[in-house]
Amino acid sequence: MGRQTGISSEQIANLHNYLSNQNFSETERLVLEYADLMTSTPVEVSDALFARLRKKFSEAQLVELTSSIAWENYRARFDHAFGIEAENFSEGTVCALPVRETEAAK
Repeated sequence: MGRQTGISSEQIANLHNYLSNQNFSETERLVLEYADLMTSTPVEVSDALFARLRKKFSEAQLVELTSSIAWENYRARFDHAFGIEAENFSEGTVCALPVRETEAAK
């Protein structure tokens, strides 16, 4: 049986540490790293990372991947600027957030 497509519940739960979590393949970690860097401000994607992406993806695939990440970033920022909130279509599902250090842990 081949690898499932889509994202598993284990991946969602461990999204905050995708770089070291074994629930993600090497390619998934590479794409998530690219998405992280593309959506940060300022955008800083290194030549070394792009070289690693080129080893895995064709030019057409890189254009599609980059376009998809950029579109989702645009959509999220647009919605946020207008105060557009979720409409609870996915109520009860996980919304993984980055782990933040608390005052007590400092």
